[in-house]
Amino acid sequence: MTAATRKARLRRDTEGATAVEFALISPVMVLVLMGLFDMGYSLYASVMLQGALQGAARASTVEGANLTLSSIDQIVEDQVLRVVPNADLVFTRKAYSNFSDVGLAEDYTDTNGNGACDAGEPYEDANGSGTWDQDRGATGLGGARDAVLYSVQMTYRRPFPMASLIGLPEDITNTASTVLRNQPYDLQKSVAKLGNCA
Repeated sequence: MTAATRKARLRRDTEGATAVEFALISPVMVLVLMGLFDMGYSLYASVMLQGALQGAARASTVEGANLTLSSIDQIVEDQVLRVVPNADLVFTRKAYSNFSDVGLAEDYTDTNGNGACDAGEPYEDANGSGTWDQDRGATGLGGARDAVLYSVQMTYRRPFPMASLIGLPEDITNTASTVLRNQPYDLQKSVAKLGNCA
């Protein structure tokens, strides 16, 4: 068999081509699959957090809930840790007099027109903190008939190691929040008073 014959036979030979093609494609396929698993896990963890938060928030709206806050938070934590065992959860609550106040700054009169609360300008201290605040909510559960923004921030390490290969951070942070009105177990109280900006 001559060298030319061997070369011609080698060009026509397709045995092993599938193994070579698979070896070329498999790293990309594995990376894509791990990315899909990572996205699915993150989405499921986020939905689980939101669902657990909704259930716990309803338990927070009754009279005397401030005595059981740690157990209410523990309910959320227990449900989330079943899915995301390494999650770190941070709980916050802010109370507002009504739903339309959620996330708004305290009102002030901008007498000098500079867009900032300063120079002794009058403001409404809606949360009773004694200073003008960017968020008029008062920390905690509030009282009867108050709207309460209940938020949980969840941080956990990605379960799949591919994140660093494509430049994603190792940790994922999800936040879930809900706003519910406390039950009318009493008359709504107001801590609002007038103050002057520094």
